[in-house]
Amino acid sequence: MPLTPFHLAIPVHDVDLARQFYTSLLGCEVGRSSSQWVDLNLFGHQLVCHQVEGMAARSASPTNPVDGHDVPVPHFGVVLEMATWEALAARLQAANIEFVIAPHIRFKGLAGEQATMFFYDPSGNALEFKAFNDIEAELFKI
Repeated sequence: MPLTPFHLAIPVHDVDLARQFYTSLLGCEVGRSSSQWVDLNLFGHQLVCHQVEGMAARSASPTNPVDGHDVPVPHFGVVLEMATWEALAARLQAANIEFVIAPHIRFKGLAGEQATMFFYDPSGNALEFKAFNDIEAELFKI
């Protein structure tokens, strides 16, 4: 089955700050927008940041232990080709992004081995970007 883009709308405390973060650091292109929301092309998927008045810039996220790390829940992101993931990780490291879980290989040598990294956007939304050597063969491998 061919993949189709997902649509995700998230709350942000400052739509202009969100626009800058997602465009300059993650390479998103801006689509439609207003003073209260912005559509972004997140690696071919539609991410919409909605400014929510009174929202705190960052709040504590619950976590779940996975492979020795405390993974923030909820979180979202995109599965990327390995070279794209490596370039994104390098760009984020050069920008001194504070990682919740730094770029690394998870489940090394096991089914589901993957590159992964977690960080927050300026409003406290947790993001995970991951990559596999062969997405089609490994994404759902047991």
